[in-house]
Amino acid sequence: MSWGPLVVNLVVTLGVVAALMLGTFAYAMRTGVQAIMDTMWSFGFVVIAGVTFALSQGHGNPTIRVVVVAITAIWGLRLSVHIFVRNRGKGEDPRYASLLRRNTGSVTKFVLRYIYFAQGRMMWIVSIPVQFAMYERHPVGALIWIGVVVWVIGFGFETIGDWQLRRFKADPAHVGKIMDRGLWRYTRHPNYFGDSVVWVGLFLVACSHWVGIVTVFSPIIMANLLVNHTGKALLEKHMGRSKGADYAAYVSRTSGFFPLPPRA
Repeated sequence: MSWGPLVVNLVVTLGVVAALMLGTFAYAMRTGVQAIMDTMWSFGFVVIAGVTFALSQGHGNPTIRVVVVAITAIWGLRLSVHIFVRNRGKGEDPRYASLLRRNTGSVTKFVLRYIYFAQGRMMWIVSIPVQFAMYERHPVGALIWIGVVVWVIGFGFETIGDWQLRRFKADPAHVGKIMDRGLWRYTRHPNYFGDSVVWVGLFLVACSHWVGIVTVFSPIIMANLLVNHTGKALLEKHMGRSKGADYAAYVSRTSGFFPLPPRA
């Protein structure tokens, strides 16, 4: 492990994330829509991976560096484009609108603290396995490819889930109905589940050197965010209010996160 260059990289990426969040904040304040942060969330990991790939040249295993920057960029760009297309022209996301209603003071200070500082901080912390892995000099071993396989499973789950939901919503006959087909029959959130598995895969790649085990907090934090904070919890609160009994019936028969056979 190239410790000195890694520390420098961590400091540089912290500054990069701060600049990215400030730029996103400025754009959001000009447009009046904070939901742009959802698009920049996954894109931020692509930026971190790209900066780390450039700075780690000559300090880490070339194969590991290429694998990590590739799978991070594929995941981040796919998700960023998907969210951008989904949100385009729809105004403020209900989750951000609900958050903003809690503000009783300066909007600028509120959104900086609770949206951009909070998510930028989490972005940098969760990205640490990506940064660690690119500074590992350890030879390529089986654990790296196991991590890639786990990443593929998560990426496939997330991508297919998003595709199925997009097709379902595109059909006018499904307006007002609950998506309970395909992967959505086995979990209420195949996209969030797949996202969490992606980060387990990236963590396993970082564990090609034993020191990578210290980055285990990354997939744990990501799963916690997706289940208890910005993902599942907020979405289900909104769906429960807007869909009523139909959604309650869906909840009663479908696993909340991990894919499981539907309950009777």
